[in-house]
Amino acid sequence: MPESRLHHDGVTAPCPVCGGAVAPSGRKVYCGDACKAKAYRRRHQIPALPPLVVPAGRQRRGLTVYECPACGNRTVGEQRCECGSFMARVGFGGRCPHCDEAVAVCDLLDGEVAPLA
Repeated sequence: MPESRLHHDGVTAPCPVCGGAVAPSGRKVYCGDACKAKAYRRRHQIPALPPLVVPAGRQRRGLTVYECPACGNRTVGEQRCECGSFMARVGFGGRCPHCDEAVAVCDLLDGEVAPLA
């Protein structure tokens, strides 16, 4: 185990930054102010993070099924009914490939899907 330099001022040690000789003097660690400042900058340097890539937003309206409270008509992506009233949101869904009707995912799973916020 190496001996501590703090108690033996006559022992020289290399500078941890540049490797040069450190003049024995008390608790001195670095050979000069430049190495001391460089070591400080290295200790407090913020690591380079990769750039944050945010995915492009998607419109939920084209994936949402709406139902008219007045006439019960359902549409995908349209919030205004043919009768002129605004429709209520049922949930995510789309058109049925067999009958071309608007079907919500919660209808297919018997309401086990969490409602939209």
